[in-house]
Amino acid sequence: MAFAAVLSVTLVPAIATTFIRGHIRPEERNPISRALAEVYDPICRFALRFRWPVIIGAFVLIVVTLPIVRALGSEFMPPLNEGTLLYMPTSVPGMSDATASDVLQRQDQVLRQFPEVERVFGKAGRFDSPTDPAPLSMFETVVTLKDPKLWPKGEDWDALVRKLDGAMQFAGMPNVWWMPIQTRTEMLATGVRSPLGVLVLGPDTKEIDHIGAQIEAALRDVPGTRSAFSERIGGGYFLDFDVDRDRAARFGLNVGDVEDVVETAVGGLTVSTTVEGRERYPVTVRYARDFRSDLNALGRVRVSTMDGAQISLGQVANLRLRSGPSMLRDENGQLAGYVFADTARPIDDYVRDAKKAVADKVRLPPGYRLDWAGQYRYLERAKARLAIVVPVTLAIIFMLLFFNSGSAVEALLVMLAVPFSVVGAFWLLWLLHYNMSVAVWVGLIALAGLDAETGIVMLLYLDLAWKEKRPSTREEAREAVVAGAVKRIRPKIMTVATILVGLLPVLWSTGTGADVMKRIAAPMVGGVVTSALLELVVYPALYLVWKGRRLPAGASPAPITEGVTT
Repeated sequence: MAFAAVLSVTLVPAIATTFIRGHIRPEERNPISRALAEVYDPICRFALRFRWPVIIGAFVLIVVTLPIVRALGSEFMPPLNEGTLLYMPTSVPGMSDATASDVLQRQDQVLRQFPEVERVFGKAGRFDSPTDPAPLSMFETVVTLKDPKLWPKGEDWDALVRKLDGAMQFAGMPNVWWMPIQTRTEMLATGVRSPLGVLVLGPDTKEIDHIGAQIEAALRDVPGTRSAFSERIGGGYFLDFDVDRDRAARFGLNVGDVEDVVETAVGGLTVSTTVEGRERYPVTVRYARDFRSDLNALGRVRVSTMDGAQISLGQVANLRLRSGPSMLRDENGQLAGYVFADTARPIDDYVRDAKKAVADKVRLPPGYRLDWAGQYRYLERAKARLAIVVPVTLAIIFMLLFFNSGSAVEALLVMLAVPFSVVGAFWLLWLLHYNMSVAVWVGLIALAGLDAETGIVMLLYLDLAWKEKRPSTREEAREAVVAGAVKRIRPKIMTVATILVGLLPVLWSTGTGADVMKRIAAPMVGGVVTSALLELVVYPALYLVWKGRRLPAGASPAPITEGVTT
């Protein structure tokens, strides 16, 4: 837009003087202008004659829109349709490798049966990467979908997710459906792998587990909860080798000698690397499974002493099975546990109900606190920034208008287009079932600039007509306003039509990123339409009230006539 502004004052005048030659037809003889004027002339005269009811009616329309604004939900960003789904069920800790593999295969088989699914790829546990500390109980299945044109008739994204969620009901494994790229970035940034997470912070893992279970039960009763599950911190199972230093010393061994045997026999020791072309594979040596499958077998693992004798591991160490935290999380210097929640409701509305349910059913001991994370945290940060950005943007627009016109009243008249335009913006958002989000607010901020543009066009022609006519009575003032509003209807309609032509195709766009673009364009489309209608009707009335307040009444008002004023 900045480059277009530069071209409009440099390149456009040069092109106009080069190519616009000969006789130029007056605007009154243009068929489009005549048609628009014939339609708009009686409307404008009616608005000027009944200016106070028109002005009051416009403000009543703004008041009527307030319940619509309150009915809109609130979210951080609309779901970014990536063309794929990420199915993330979570089981309780302690699942074996064989059981996890069997469950994963059965889940993939169910997902492949749907006609909308092209292919499925799942994994349990973590990749060989330090950035993916996922336990074996965490499943991730990427579901690649076919083109929506190939889906069954009438099927949409939300209906597909509901259908998949109903089919993927495995005991003890709550579901989470999200987007792969978005999920990965969320997990790396916040550690939350669902749209909403509740952090339980405190000093003891057992109490954190207990509080998390209470929150999970409370969230299941909140309307709109698709799934809720608490991460079981203390659900890990461990085999500890406690080396008895005194007994080991009798055989001439220290703790390190015994632990080397445990590492080699049980964990495995890499002794070499095989090279096959560009591929390299480690060669690991350890006891066969039959010699390390239970506590008795592990107790018989052989340990070499200083004099070459072979003793059993159980003679120098105590083997114990213990349960404890499978993975420790730290947040702001405190131990943390996560409660994950998935919902189809707008996140702000859901959190409001969830906070009330948790406050009623969960009692936090001293030293423990809750922190709501995930998309809700981003939403709160966005609200705080928008609370600064929106007023500053409106103030900048007002200052630019004031410096341009030199009149605070004229600047305020132009700024009145903002509340008039948001009427259409919010109604269209409500009709399209869109929630308030950062993308919508971006569209509303851009709409404020467009409103100022269209308002300036109207006010410019009204001022020109007023200076040309120099009315001395209210009747002459009415005719001057009609001349400024009706005779220059074409450039005003062209301004609005150009904006709509550029934005309307976005509302029918599809593909990745279209959901965000639609939320940006929707308030601009709805706002420009109502802003144009209200500016054509209400602006002339407001202008006449302002400019004609000190003029004498003069002759009686002329009757409303059809046709174009000359």
